[in-house]
Amino acid sequence: MLRDLATAPLLDVHVTLVSLSTELVYSGMVPGRVAGRYRDEECRIPLEPLARRAGVEFIVGEAIGVDATNRSVLIARRAGTTETRGYDVASLDVGGVMDRESITGAAEHALFVRPIGVFLDALGARLRGSAVREISRDAAGDVDGAAAAGAARRAPPDDLVVIGGGAGGVELALALRARRGPIARIALVCGGPLLAAHSAALQRRVRRALAERGVAVHEATCRSIAADAAVLDNGAKLTCDLAIVATGSAAPAWLRPSGLALDADGFVATGPTLQSLSHPEVFGAGDVATRADARRPRNGVHAVRAGPPLARNLRLFVEGRPCRPYRPQRRSLALIACGDGSAIAEWHGWSLEGPAIGRWKDRIDRDFVALNRAA
Repeated sequence: MLRDLATAPLLDVHVTLVSLSTELVYSGMVPGRVAGRYRDEECRIPLEPLARRAGVEFIVGEAIGVDATNRSVLIARRAGTTETRGYDVASLDVGGVMDRESITGAAEHALFVRPIGVFLDALGARLRGSAVREISRDAAGDVDGAAAAGAARRAPPDDLVVIGGGAGGVELALALRARRGPIARIALVCGGPLLAAHSAALQRRVRRALAERGVAVHEATCRSIAADAAVLDNGAKLTCDLAIVATGSAAPAWLRPSGLALDADGFVATGPTLQSLSHPEVFGAGDVATRADARRPRNGVHAVRAGPPLARNLRLFVEGRPCRPYRPQRRSLALIACGDGSAIAEWHGWSLEGPAIGRWKDRIDRDFVALNRAA
């Protein structure tokens, strides 16, 4: 939407962007950053220059409440103050949050992959054996346990456990395995079948890639995390210096009292035009929303693809014209980075792997960042 406004500003419309971070960390490049294949700045898109080119007011803060009846948003600013902003049109694109209470002890002893910027900073400090000096909080205000525990310097971890059997967990485990450093053992805890949402062909290739790189796979659920171990529901106890939680996202808790129509899991329920089913002046896209008519996996591909139709329909709505339905694709290309520069691709049940696939993924990711930096 910001890129669209930078190209053709809306006349006589005041647009405000609310974001707790001043830059977007592009999730597609996070595994490469963890593996040491990208510099930090290569993965980040500064938001302030983009907002400025789009003529958009930028508030550094986070939405902590929406009153759909009175058309207002409660904003917590980084400085610690709060304010209420009214709106004629709102677009909720805040992504999901992570449930820090679903695994006993995780809030105190684990790193969570979201917010991504907080995670990368905290992980980098742990892998260097540095103290994490500042308490970091997630979008709901919860303390990130491992990031907060840096009062004393720690030795770099030898044994790591990654919890999450989706593409994000797999890529993170492979990236950590490829990273230079003292890491001796990495275990991946899936909580069920590995890559359950993907084809058998991709599962086989990924299993082989994990085995070849010495990542142990445990298809069990993590029940608790302590300072030195993760305990699974099958009774296994995995010794670890650091546990990383890379499970799926949950809906922000502040949506529940908003008055907006929500799905059974608390996400904003939207229709074909990306408008709320209860309040047409509210739009939603990405992980925070669920298409009632066309459910799709919560992944970066579908979130990014929703951007252009969201921008188009916000523009049409403001101009008083009918919004157009958007039909998300049923299948999407899956690209799994292996950490060493190679990657595995899946499309319609077919899969390929190798360095050429890795270079292809690298080009897609770099082009996305470059496009938004130059908008």
